[in-house]
Amino acid sequence: MAVDISNPTPRATAGPARKTLDKKPALKPRRGARSSVALKILMAVTGLLLVGFLYAHMIGNLKIFFGAESFDHYAHWLRTIAEPLLPHGWFLWIMRFGLVVAVVGHIAAAVILTRRAKLARPVKYAHRPKVQGSYAARTMRWGGVIIVLFVIYHLLDLTTGTLNPAPAGSDPSARVIADFKAEQWYVTLFYVLSIVAVGFHLRHGLFSAVRTLGQRTARGERIARGTALLLSVVLVAGYLSVPFAVLTGLVD
Repeated sequence: MAVDISNPTPRATAGPARKTLDKKPALKPRRGARSSVALKILMAVTGLLLVGFLYAHMIGNLKIFFGAESFDHYAHWLRTIAEPLLPHGWFLWIMRFGLVVAVVGHIAAAVILTRRAKLARPVKYAHRPKVQGSYAARTMRWGGVIIVLFVIYHLLDLTTGTLNPAPAGSDPSARVIADFKAEQWYVTLFYVLSIVAVGFHLRHGLFSAVRTLGQRTARGERIARGTALLLSVVLVAGYLSVPFAVLTGLVD
């Protein structure tokens, strides 16, 4: 039997056509986009954990203004936290391990996101326009490198004592004072540059973390920017107060 297809009935075509147009399947986010969001959240969470540690460490450093005995007692107390539940010194090693995991996760997420951003635009502009943004945002990468180098030096200096000019077995306060004497000016200079880099990194990082975690309103953005700037200034001032106190003889 022959079938006439030259003039199909409207009912045969209109129904499916309307169904196709009216009920489009919802677009699912690509796997790469979902993983990028997860990496940004990882950066935000690890960054906030590291900020919490930086503030706790700064408060501990300020104990040197109450005298060497007070500072050394604080340094000894850190090694006795959670005793007898944990053996002597274990809390510090657990904390260090957690910080290493946070730092590695933070850096890995940053590297992956940077590479994805470059791959998303493989062809460079012939005349690339200047990017509008803060100085902190444009120097996040180099600031991160300086901070990593500083952390390595800081551990070899004050934790293990390998690079510290004080005699082996000296008290923690003696190591700090020996570091920032006038003849150790290059150590103080490196410390100042590193802490300033931390401040710029913190200022931009805190604001970015708040945005990543859901802040989108204009008022909230102003509050986040102001809070990030205030916290960064307080952190830098707190850390730099110690070497300048040693240089001026306020702490000796």
